[in-house]
Amino acid sequence: MLARLKLPTADYPRQFWLLFWGMFVNATGASLVWPFLSIYVRQKLNVPLTTVGLLLTVQSVFGLLATTVAGPAMDRYGRKAGMLVSLTGNAAMMIAMNAARTLPLWVVLSAAYGAFNPVYRVGVTAMVADMVEPEKRVDAYALMRMIINLGISIGPAVGGFIAGASYALAFFLAAGTHLAFGLLIVLFVAETMPEEADGETRGRSYLPVLRDRPYMAFMTALIVSAMSAPIMFVLLPVYIKEQFGIPESGFGFIMSTNALMVVTLQYLVTRFSRRHRPLPVLAVGAVFYALGAGSVAWGRAFPAFLASMAVLTVGEMLIFPTATALTANLAPRDMRARYMGVLNLTWAVGIGIAPVIGGLLSDHIAPVAMWYGALVLSTSGALGFVWLERSGRRRAAWTQPGLETPEGV
Repeated sequence: MLARLKLPTADYPRQFWLLFWGMFVNATGASLVWPFLSIYVRQKLNVPLTTVGLLLTVQSVFGLLATTVAGPAMDRYGRKAGMLVSLTGNAAMMIAMNAARTLPLWVVLSAAYGAFNPVYRVGVTAMVADMVEPEKRVDAYALMRMIINLGISIGPAVGGFIAGASYALAFFLAAGTHLAFGLLIVLFVAETMPEEADGETRGRSYLPVLRDRPYMAFMTALIVSAMSAPIMFVLLPVYIKEQFGIPESGFGFIMSTNALMVVTLQYLVTRFSRRHRPLPVLAVGAVFYALGAGSVAWGRAFPAFLASMAVLTVGEMLIFPTATALTANLAPRDMRARYMGVLNLTWAVGIGIAPVIGGLLSDHIAPVAMWYGALVLSTSGALGFVWLERSGRRRAAWTQPGLETPEGV
């Protein structure tokens, strides 16, 4: 596999690899904590699952607001400053969460963390688009996902045991890795913001993006299709612990399996998927999302839940690089951060809404009902991608090099 990786990665710029390894360090540290936050909050505050979901909604709402500001700001002032503010703020929130003991304080911290957290990702994805040619972007974003998931494969596996012994240690280690990534950016990463282009895109608002109807229709389908993922990642640890007695370390292993699949298979999946039009690829990915989350309803033991995560991970490998590269190719040169901001908004909307939907279904119908809800949501998203493909809402960029349509496909 390493020999296969040499060809597409040989001529990426040095700064790409700095971000590559920085994201690995950051992902490893952050995933010591976030997979177990729902358990931590539920234990510390003794609140219903719906309340846990609402805290994530608060986080996502403020993430939406922050990304709304971050995209235009990064297109105007550059990527680095926003990334540094984001990573420093993340570190401060990790330390503060360790000391929080009341629901009102958790609401405030969730809002602050939500505002800081997505900004550095907007900067990284925009920097990659700035540095990498369109025909290489699918592979570039696939490589980023591989290294992030290598970190996530390590973080939860270790974090499950650390959190079981001391959540405080997990929070402080996570804060340290955010600061380490920030220091790398200060010392070694150069600004990549392109010179301003002429024309209507010189404006600093999101209006040109929102007026891009095919792109916004694509974003809507993406939001709905991806909603099963946050239900899986946020509520599965609570579900399997309360319903089947599987501890944090068990869910940590499930998360590590998800990440290891991405590390070992993402490149191969991307090499296959990039030969096809992106909308059908996204539709198939949404179907895997639906089957992965929906099948949890039929599980009764650890191997079944592990298998459900494996199915969902296939969908993740199809959707994330394809959606990110497609966004980079569709964005005008001087609006990349704004387009990437809107892409990050879709993940934030899903994270904000989906766990609340799952919590409501669990609290008011039955715990198993949230998995059927996830099945319906992602299936609806798949149908949305099919409708977009058949309605002809496409551009030349859907099939640019890197998202090409080979003859006969």
